[in-house]
Order: sequence, then C-alpha cells, then structure tokens
Amino acid sequence: MIRVLVVEDDPVAADAHQLYVERVVGFTVAAVAHTRAEAVRVLERTPVDLLLLDLYLPDGHGLGLLRSLRAAGHGADVIAVTSARDLAVVREGVSLGVVQYVLKPFTYPTLRDRLVRYAEFRGAAGEASGQEEVDRALGALRVAEPAALPKGLSGPTLEAVTRVLREAAEGVTAAAAGERLGISRITARRYLEHLVTVGSAARRPHYGQVGRPELHYRWLSGGR
Repeated sequence: MIRVLVVEDDPVAADAHQLYVERVVGFTVAAVAHTRAEAVRVLERTPVDLLLLDLYLPDGHGLGLLRSLRAAGHGADVIAVTSARDLAVVREGVSLGVVQYVLKPFTYPTLRDRLVRYAEFRGAAGEASGQEEVDRALGALRVAEPAALPKGLSGPTLEAVTRVLREAAEGVTAAAAGERLGISRITARRYLEHLVTVGSAARRPHYGQVGRPELHYRWLSGGR
C-alpha cells in the first residue's frame, strides 16, 4: 500500500481528499494534517510515501514545508493540490520533487488518474534495458490529453459551477446556481447535469406545495 499524508487546511476539502484517495486501490491515508506544523509532527512519527499537499497553508507555504523536508533528508514524493497557477511556483515544485499538480477545483476522476499514474511510476523497478524502458517509466507520470467536454460546455464555467456546488452544503438548484454566477438557469442545469453524468454530483427532486418538483443538486465528496 502507498501511504499518503493529506495536507489541507480546509476541513471539508481534507475530508473529500481523504475519501478520494481511499477509493483508489493500492492507496491508504496514513494521516491528515491541516497546517505545516501539524504535517511536520506527523512525518516525525508516521511512515509516509506520498504527500497530497496544499500549497497555501495558514502557517506557511507548502513549498517551504517541502524545502525543509528535503533538507532533513525526507524522500517522500509530492502531488501538489492547489489553486496556484504561477508557473514559477510549478517549476520550483518540480525541482523539490513534486511529481504531479492537481488544480482546484477538481473531481475524483482527475485525482484518481494522477494517483494511478504515480503508482505505475513508483512500481517500476530493476535496471532498465535501454532508453525505451526509461522513457516508458517516466512517461507514466505524463497526463493524457483531457477528454473533451460535451459540445457547448467550457472549462472555466464548469470550474465556476463546480465551486458553487461544492460550497452549497444543502445542495443547490439550477436557478440558484445560475443567479449566483450570472448565467441562465438552463445553462447552469447543463453543467450540473454533466457533473451528475461523470459521478461528481447527485440530484434529487424537491416537492413543493404546487407545481412540478424542483431538482436539487449536491456535490458527492466521494463520488467518481
């Protein structure tokens, strides 16, 4: 089993990340830390193979934690889970041993793909017979081209709808999501239905006193 330390300051996101990791065969969450200091304490007493590391922590940047770990000789690999899009930060992370980046918000299939690829890379052992085998081992970390969204859907709008849905603890209707984002109810519903189709959200009818039931959508923390 690959032992994972989830480092995430948001308790709701940390719970979701833990659920995601534990759904992937071959991975187990050894511990969850909400601050840099807590992560250091966990690493002092708990064997860990991989950090699922948020870069923006309340008591310091995640790369600062990683620099101190490397200075102390800790060799755990890192998948950065972050909203940071600064490519200079990405380059520095790579130099410190970050093997993958996952941008927030994301769905379970995105993280599952990164974990499966990491497991394949980690599982490569022995002496390579030649350049082709070395390339194959390194290629395991390369991310495949993303699947195209259904016609008419855009990535930025999907991210915005996903964020609204994740923040709605009691769920949200298409009308409410559309009003919050400044898009039509019909447009919001298309994105919400896409999230249901890929297993990241669920819908249920809400019956009022009169008229047709209204659909409520909610985010599935452990969904596909």
